Amino acid sequence: MNLTQAYEEARAQAVQEGQRQVVENLLRFRFGSMDEELSRVVDSLLQLTPDDFARVLLELSSLSREDLLARFNSHQ
Repeated sequence: MNLTQAYEEARAQAVQEGQRQVVENLLRFRFGSMDEELSRVVDSLLQLTPDDFARVLLELSSLSREDLLARFNSHQ
């Protein structure tokens, strides 16, 4: 593995960790706490295409916890 490849992998991991923190913070702010169910939603959200990811984040303020869980439980 060369330095460029190692750098790119480290950068990609840092970006994903940053996204995870942002999503967890949004969910914590919206629903009051993070639990196992919401953690699974985070995992699913991070697998979405960028367009779908953005759409869900924009809809988050109008989704109930139950609606959010139902949306992602139906995709598993």
